[in-house]
Amino acid sequence: MRTAYSVETVRAAERELMARLPEGALMLRAAAGLAAVCAGLLARRRGRVYGSRVVLLVGPGDNGGDALYAGARLARRGAGVTAVPMDPERMHAGGLAALRAGGGRVAQAVPQRADLVVDGLLGIGGRGGLRPAGAALAERIPPGVPVVAVDLPSGVDADTGEVAGPAVTADVTVTFGAYKPGLLIDPGASRAGAVHLVDIGLELPEPEVEALQHADVAGLLPEPTASSDKYRRGVVGIVAGSAQYPGAAVLAVAGALRGGAGAVRYVGPAADSVLARYPETLIGPGRVQAWVIGPGLGEGRAGEVADVLAGDAAVLVDADGLRGLDPAVLRARTAPTLLTPHAGEAAALLGVSRESVEAGRLAAVRRLAERYGAAVLLKGSTTLVASGGVRVVRVNPTGTPWLATAGSGDVLSGLAGSLLAGGLSGADAGSVGAYLHGLAARRTGGPLLAHQVAEALPAAWRGTTHP
Repeated sequence: MRTAYSVETVRAAERELMARLPEGALMLRAAAGLAAVCAGLLARRRGRVYGSRVVLLVGPGDNGGDALYAGARLARRGAGVTAVPMDPERMHAGGLAALRAGGGRVAQAVPQRADLVVDGLLGIGGRGGLRPAGAALAERIPPGVPVVAVDLPSGVDADTGEVAGPAVTADVTVTFGAYKPGLLIDPGASRAGAVHLVDIGLELPEPEVEALQHADVAGLLPEPTASSDKYRRGVVGIVAGSAQYPGAAVLAVAGALRGGAGAVRYVGPAADSVLARYPETLIGPGRVQAWVIGPGLGEGRAGEVADVLAGDAAVLVDADGLRGLDPAVLRARTAPTLLTPHAGEAAALLGVSRESVEAGRLAAVRRLAERYGAAVLLKGSTTLVASGGVRVVRVNPTGTPWLATAGSGDVLSGLAGSLLAGGLSGADAGSVGAYLHGLAARRTGGPLLAHQVAEALPAAWRGTTHP
């Protein structure tokens, strides 16, 4: 499991550790890790560190100190290191002395020839984007030169991933002690590049954000036993499709058939299309362990959504089924409920703009889970899963922009609904479903079609259990 922690949590852990260490030892640990990553990049890019040109963009805080100490290490290995301060009067004194002792220099302008730029302008406590002095330096980063961010790209909110103003886009981020949520959640995650975690010895409590890995998914996947039959494995019902969108029903069934349930039951007007593609499907009402309702449903079918929610089976609500949901009805349910909106649907459920959801995805998914008393899977460039009353939010680490194609969400709904029928909780079904869905898309490559993602799900499933 990859875990991420808030600034407050990390700061508290740092204070506890610093009280037991000699003064400055923690910064030197961080700088050593940063220098090692930078040296590795230079070696891959140029074949050596000696003779490389490194530019440090230095802010007044500890991140600036980390950059200076790391620069000193690189200078001692023969790199030409130039520090460019955001505020020349507020550079970290110890780091500056170390840089100069190692042979580095200070300049007032960003050199236009460099092999590597280190972004140490703002630390994890920065809010609201870069101020003008920092933004001016960031704008002068030479095009095409790789950028290494210290702890996180300057201008990204460490707790949320929000970018409220000018910010650095890094190729690599070297973060210290723990991942921060803003490194895993867009839009911040898209600016972080490849993230390297440097262990500096922090002792941390429960995280704010977590990301499943292969082993976690394998441990959650339902597996049949010798005594299993199709009913014990779970039956998932699909209420989807319409005269206008029959393909949504076919794709939702495609995802459900590959989600581990023993049987898939379809109820709706696209039965002929579903049976023509998947003759394994049961047709018509019947007992199920979980329902999926909403993909391609169209308008005027709110009564069907209400009927499904009034039952005692687990329910996944997607797409058209999300319209006009009553929070009181969902909060009164005792069976698992999973909502799977995209940003526009989430905005409608919260009564806010789509832009505000996109800019603050972590806050949005938490608000949805609390308001509706359900597990919520917020789809998008970073898929997040939250559950009412649970502090930790899951972020999906798999996926590809090629999933932004018609019908891929229908496949995900069927898949996650099948996992619900197999006995997983709403949050587990959503996060495992998103993980497999993204992994299948990666295996398929792009451009891709939604049905190809469904077809790649068995291989993705096997890849988590037998990597």
